[in-house]
Amino acid sequence: MSKKVLIVGATGTLGRAVARELATRAEVIEVGRTHGSRQVDITDSSSIRALFEAVGKVDAIVSVTGKVHYGLVTETTAEQFRTGLNDKLLGQVDLALVGQHFLNDGGSITLTSGIVADHPIRMGSNMTTVNSALEGFARGAAGELARGQRINVVSPTVTEESLSTYGPFFAGFEPVPAKRVALAYVRSVEGIESGNVYRVW
Repeated sequence: MSKKVLIVGATGTLGRAVARELATRAEVIEVGRTHGSRQVDITDSSSIRALFEAVGKVDAIVSVTGKVHYGLVTETTAEQFRTGLNDKLLGQVDLALVGQHFLNDGGSITLTSGIVADHPIRMGSNMTTVNSALEGFARGAAGELARGQRINVVSPTVTEESLSTYGPFFAGFEPVPAKRVALAYVRSVEGIESGNVYRVW
């Protein structure tokens, strides 16, 4: 019987590549904020719970989603900073907290951080904070998940496919193809490791 993998953010640039790669190995449920076979608002716990109640038990949860605020720290307000905290950070954490109860024994959770956790960029303080916290959450949660469940984080650099949008923020960074990043998600879903950060730079 093939695995059932829930991918949140499956309609984005990287999410599509991850969905394509995993679809060759498992039944993929594509979830987006407004598109995909299912929709979810990761900033709303009730929306997350409703998603899992509709889908039922899964073998893997993959999150390739989350908004952050871009802006100089000298001009950033607390409200703007909460964008990344409430969306990319707590949204993904909430997916894991709720999702673990709908995850089969031995199942995996894969979250997404990014290279800016280790290599800050101009206007990226919100992103550095959020990405670093996500990696800390996975390390802390790995030893407490039950029934052989695992959790990892993929930390990609900017992808070739998204250079038109994010290229100006990543001057001097070498982009990688989304297909190469997608392999790290496969490794997380099908591997045996937990609490790891897979850096694809």
